[in-house]
Amino acid sequence: MTRILLAASAVALLALGACGEQQPPARPAAGILAVGSSTVFPFASRVAETFDRSFDGAAPRVEQLGTGGGIQKFCEGVGPGTPDIANASRPMKASEFELCRRNGVADIVEIKIGYDGIVIATARTGESFDLRLQDLYLALAGETPGPTGAFDANPAAAWNQVNPALPAQRIQVYGPPPTSGTRDAFLELGMAPGARRIPTLAAIQDKDRFEALAHTLREDNAWIDAGENDNAIVQTLTRTPGSLGVFGFSFLEQNLDTVKAETIDGVAPSPATIADGSYPLARSLFIYVKKQHVGVTPGLREFVREFLSDAAAGRGGYLQDRGLIPLPADELAAQRAIATELTVMEAPGE
Repeated sequence: MTRILLAASAVALLALGACGEQQPPARPAAGILAVGSSTVFPFASRVAETFDRSFDGAAPRVEQLGTGGGIQKFCEGVGPGTPDIANASRPMKASEFELCRRNGVADIVEIKIGYDGIVIATARTGESFDLRLQDLYLALAGETPGPTGAFDANPAAAWNQVNPALPAQRIQVYGPPPTSGTRDAFLELGMAPGARRIPTLAAIQDKDRFEALAHTLREDNAWIDAGENDNAIVQTLTRTPGSLGVFGFSFLEQNLDTVKAETIDGVAPSPATIADGSYPLARSLFIYVKKQHVGVTPGLREFVREFLSDAAAGRGGYLQDRGLIPLPADELAAQRAIATELTVMEAPGE
């Protein structure tokens, strides 16, 4: 088994809480630690494998905690036991940025590494679906508007009850938990736009009220949290006839012999439709780098450069072989400039 997952951190970071212009003290060699998204995990792991073959130091470690869990750990502080990189399948939230600041993580470098899509998939032997965004909301929201416009617990039991063109089979969707960036992106890109197509919801002016209705999933086993491991969701589809799953496009490409993606608003997910944004559930993937660890964690700067190299993130690179959809050449160049200059991100908006 690769050292990425087994290598333990032999020596802790020395304290970095220096005052004024004082530079942080050097530390003995300790491996790079990247934590977070299960979607970014296979890409970061592949970079770590390549980097480790040429780097004379401790092997990088990559851990799956989910985007939210990874960013929370990243923001715990600077120094011993804290990650150098947070992998994310969505942008950092303003609340997470503020958590970092409160804990002394003052300089964060946000780097986009490529694109991915969220797919709605079924077993290859299952019925085919041509889903509309509003079908996702009407099938999976905890509360939906009734005939009088009042919101009640979602009564839909079968897909053809939300759209007569869909199969007459039970609504049963396996998806990621609340700590997952894939879950956050599904809510933002699928559930919320679908809700806006419902006149009763489109008329809601209160942003918090709308978000509560659009982002709250059912808890009656129509939606089932299936953990951070997207491969586990893929395997569940083959064992549970009639079920659907929500996971990243890269996992679809690795399992096309057993599962198939359904269309959203008539568009199928593909590298082309994700890259040009025509697929409704396309998204960007990120790594967040703790600038205060650059020059202290051996190899961190070089690891980030490898992540954005032509051999890795370029068209035809080894990350594309893993399922990453590359950035256009000009955008990749812009992200390399951010990585080279270690340009610190500004506070994001919610």
